[in-house]
Amino acid sequence: MLVIDGDLGEGGGQVLRTALALSMCRQLPFEIINIRARRQKPGLQPQHLTAVQAAAAISAASVEGASIGSPFLRFQPQAVSAGEYRFDIGTAGSASLLVQTLLPALMLNKTPSALHVTGGTHNPLSPPFDFFAQAFCPMLARMGITVDARLERPGFYPRGGGIMQVTIAATSTIRPLQLLQRGDLQQLSAHILLAHLPAHIAQRERDVLHQRLPIAEEEIIIDTADSAFGPGNAVCVFVRSEHITEVFTGFGQRGVTAETVAQGVVTQVNEYLQAGVPVGPYLADQLLIPMALLEGGEFLTLQPSLHTTTNLAVISQFTGQQFICEMGKTGQWRIATTN
Repeated sequence: MLVIDGDLGEGGGQVLRTALALSMCRQLPFEIINIRARRQKPGLQPQHLTAVQAAAAISAASVEGASIGSPFLRFQPQAVSAGEYRFDIGTAGSASLLVQTLLPALMLNKTPSALHVTGGTHNPLSPPFDFFAQAFCPMLARMGITVDARLERPGFYPRGGGIMQVTIAATSTIRPLQLLQRGDLQQLSAHILLAHLPAHIAQRERDVLHQRLPIAEEEIIIDTADSAFGPGNAVCVFVRSEHITEVFTGFGQRGVTAETVAQGVVTQVNEYLQAGVPVGPYLADQLLIPMALLEGGEFLTLQPSLHTTTNLAVISQFTGQQFICEMGKTGQWRIATTN
């Protein structure tokens, strides 16, 4: 049985999620110790426990150590069953991260599946729904995996209650990912999501985006999310280029001005555009598992984060797949499979 140290690299929940995903894909049992050892609240928290329970549900796995606060887990999967599943995280834990835990196993199935997940859809420190739907899913499509995502209700921290629905088509032909050029910039646009907060917040964010990025005012959409359970604010900028769409996001927080939130997104967009790479730092991390499981490939990105290098290490332990991760002369980084 494979033993994973949860203190590896950045020591967060992604070590567990990647291990669960690859364990199901390879039907390879594992034990993980020191779960989230470097976090303020170590061990399994509700969103991680839901991921374990959901993975067990689709793979008929036997599980030991699945309790809140547990630093240890043993997971022994069987065959993955496609189908329609509903999961409720019960908190504002990330719905998209739960989907991404289950997606690799389900996308390899010859039968379609559907996921209905309740939780946080727009959370700091996790990919929001907009990123999942408009940046990540199109990259899967380039590799031959068809995933459709729909936001039924947004959910913000701390109330949660957001709902995203994801359908995964049966896979037939898969292709390697080749993404070494971004191509010409085609459009910049933005979506500001505001729930149960004063309208002037979104208007001030719109003004910053319009003034500091080449975005036409009519390309900045303000969406009032009255269906959300609690207050929240998200600013998403979509950078659409010839070969890829990237998404950059900021979240409103108590005590942080609307201008500061919007400027944070502006800074992310400018860093990406100036680097000249196709793949941003967050998308780079998300593409590693599909590349390892499918036909491989390569892409150019910014300097990999500790989160990305940790993910590479876990993937290698489960699959034996090695990656090239090297900086070129221009400061761009190339990540590629070796076989």
